[in-house]
Amino acid sequence: MRSDEIKKGLQRTPHRALLYATGVSEKQMDKRFIGIASSFSDLVPGHSGMREIERQIEKGIHTGGGQSFIFGVPAICDGIAMGHSGMNYSLPSRDLIADCVESVAMAHKLDGLVLLTNCDKITPGMLMAAARLDIPCIVVTVGPMSDGKCQNNTLTMIRGTFEAIGKFSNGEIDEKLLKQMEMTSCPSQGACQGLYTANTMACLTEVIGMSLPGCATSLAVSAKTKRIAFDSGVIINELVEKDIRPSSIITRDSVRNAIIVDLALGGSTNSILHLLAISNEMGIDITLKDFEELSFKVPQIIKLDPSAAKTMTDLDNAGGIPAVIKTIYGNIKEMKDTVGVSGIKLSEIAASDIWCDNEVIRPVSDPVTSNPGLAVLHGNLAPEGAVVKISGVAKDALVFTGKAKTFNSEEDAMNAIMDDKIQAGDVVVIRYEGPKGGPGMREMLSPTSAIVGKGLGSKVALITDGRFSGGTRGLCIGHICPEAPAGGLIGLVKDGDEIYINIPEREITLRVDENEIEKRKEKFTPLPYKAKKGYLKRYATVVSSANKGAITSI
Repeated sequence: MRSDEIKKGLQRTPHRALLYATGVSEKQMDKRFIGIASSFSDLVPGHSGMREIERQIEKGIHTGGGQSFIFGVPAICDGIAMGHSGMNYSLPSRDLIADCVESVAMAHKLDGLVLLTNCDKITPGMLMAAARLDIPCIVVTVGPMSDGKCQNNTLTMIRGTFEAIGKFSNGEIDEKLLKQMEMTSCPSQGACQGLYTANTMACLTEVIGMSLPGCATSLAVSAKTKRIAFDSGVIINELVEKDIRPSSIITRDSVRNAIIVDLALGGSTNSILHLLAISNEMGIDITLKDFEELSFKVPQIIKLDPSAAKTMTDLDNAGGIPAVIKTIYGNIKEMKDTVGVSGIKLSEIAASDIWCDNEVIRPVSDPVTSNPGLAVLHGNLAPEGAVVKISGVAKDALVFTGKAKTFNSEEDAMNAIMDDKIQAGDVVVIRYEGPKGGPGMREMLSPTSAIVGKGLGSKVALITDGRFSGGTRGLCIGHICPEAPAGGLIGLVKDGDEIYINIPEREITLRVDENEIEKRKEKFTPLPYKAKKGYLKRYATVVSSANKGAITSI
């Protein structure tokens, strides 16, 4: 066992003494040392119920013959960090989490890990650590929160709060109803109810095979989640015993399977960043070209909040990710047969008698739309790519031409939206919000939600070198590469310039004469980096572009 390095032999007498000081018994000293990387936090609703899940995992680990050790991992709630300088830290925290897990696991020579996670950057950070360490690991995502209810209407965090701000400012709802929605939109622990980044990444983790079947959609407050946590604790012992490592689970085929399901679900655009980063850690050749290729072959078969009224609860009741796999496998030939930490192959899941509600999970032959949920765009504005969540775009906005209104920060754009300075036909351009320029590539949920709340969701486009929350809907294009500080054309756009967007043709173009563009390039000096000290300054100096996953690996 790896842990023998800290507990076997005469030279390890001091090490054993310190381990005994933690309460480890002499009998347990010979057991497998299993770490529980817990991202519990009272600050994060998706994580505040993890103490009970930790107990279940502990029980499973000891039942399976191991010795458990809990250690903490940072967690940031994107919803709370949204719309202010706190969001600069969200994406950088992903790489920080990977570093934390790696540091503890390596320093203490743990035999295996149970990665307890749920929300936006924590899950990909954990998976990056698993890939980097390549020791036996299993992921437990705690699951979605319950749906909100207000005056018998189903609410989610996005519809009940962010979009409600726009409705209130428009006079569609009064202050009393706004307060009621605020109080009832998030009624329990768990990840926010729609197919936002947290739940998208949970679904993809299950498809890749790093969590148990059914884990992704099981509600955080359910007994089912507790059972999955216990079973995961038992199974990590088997993975250690058989030396089954992430490198045999996270493969090119399993990541491409995740891309296929992501396109079929219409998940968060952030998943593209994270799958690229995870692949990089594992040394797998996955690029934006894989997303581009598969996007022409995978229709969208599910539509959930924020693009529709159905939520993760509905997906769970419809059969969850196993039912999605059953629906897709064999009907999209690019989906390959892979095996997960459960030891169950995708072909076995597909052949099982899982019930599937075809009102929620549509057959591939009768999809919600022939378009994929996500797409990669190119053009002179994004020669290295940009991403759009097609599932959140109205049909009449798939082809759009508008006049630019430029802003060098999210805050400036938000003020213009709230002051009714954005009108139908505008293209809101938010730059200097990319990985380096932000730094940290902030999510633009506040401005996109305000645009929708003001009834402009299909009448205004928003483009940025930053990124969007999984809760975003409307004509919103992010991850524009190169970003403004790197000399990207987005930094040269002027107010009134015409921008053409054609999602079916995967095009985004600045319609300005090439000679004029060259003149602008000669005069262009990017704004200085915003971060002057601390973690964000260090992050900005090493982070890569979005089309490479915004990774910090050197």
